[in-house]
Amino acid sequence: MSAVTGYDAEFIGPGGLAVPLPVPAQETRRLDYTHFTVLLDPARRLASLTACVIDGGKLVELPRTGSWRLDVRVPPGEQAGNGLYENNPLDRGHLVRRLDPVWGDLAAAEQANRDTFTFTNAAPQVGTFNQSKDLWNGLEDHVLEYAGSHDHRIVVFTGPVLDDDDPVYRDVAIPRMFWKVVAWASADDGEDALLHAAAFVLDQTPQLDEADLEAITAQALARDRVPPLGPFRTYQVPVVDVGSLTSIDLGPLLTADVLGIAPRPPSGGEPGEILVQRVPQARRWSELTVREQIHLRAGS
Repeated sequence: MSAVTGYDAEFIGPGGLAVPLPVPAQETRRLDYTHFTVLLDPARRLASLTACVIDGGKLVELPRTGSWRLDVRVPPGEQAGNGLYENNPLDRGHLVRRLDPVWGDLAAAEQANRDTFTFTNAAPQVGTFNQSKDLWNGLEDHVLEYAGSHDHRIVVFTGPVLDDDDPVYRDVAIPRMFWKVVAWASADDGEDALLHAAAFVLDQTPQLDEADLEAITAQALARDRVPPLGPFRTYQVPVVDVGSLTSIDLGPLLTADVLGIAPRPPSGGEPGEILVQRVPQARRWSELTVREQIHLRAGS
């Protein structure tokens, strides 16, 4: 398989092992690109999620070339374009990392490289570089190395946490948290293949109390300035918590969690209860500072 248009639910196999595309609660537009799919939330003008298939054994090294552009299949008013990022410190953050879909024959790799520079694959992120940002950008590499004996195939789902309280800047609500779920198959052959998944959250919420954060945000927006964003903090979290944060149906990924934390029966609690003042707390969340802290072996 050298080229895949959009996400392929049966990509990681073997033995017919399927990972369906997660389903957001809100209405989205499906946009297929080379080796990945974007589910765009037209109301928020950002992706609800992205889904990428990666064949680590066929990756192609291409230079970082490409210019950001709107997707002509979508009305301009339903996607956040260059106006969001002009004359401010916001980065156009790739949701599908540029390197991930760049595999297969040269034509497919080059097209995938170009496709990642579509604004539907961008989300506003803090521009200041820090170690945790570097860690976040390398999560796929670490999982690919671990899955090397499993045909180097993984699937990666990424998206922003679209909170109703996100501050609105230039008509776009700016997410302060992002999530990623990576899935791969075990080394077993045939029908005994097992699905494994690991979930992560990136938080760029400033470490302020709620009152200070609200006041500083209001002051910034009144001056057409970017709302306050903090240094990246990266966490490994239970897959079920990503589902709770986003109201996205993650299907079989919930029970494939390497942390061994399965969904609990409904208790009447609201999903938002796993956050305290918008900042992730220690309830089963492990902050990562180096990639050796990442747990990929089931039960570890």
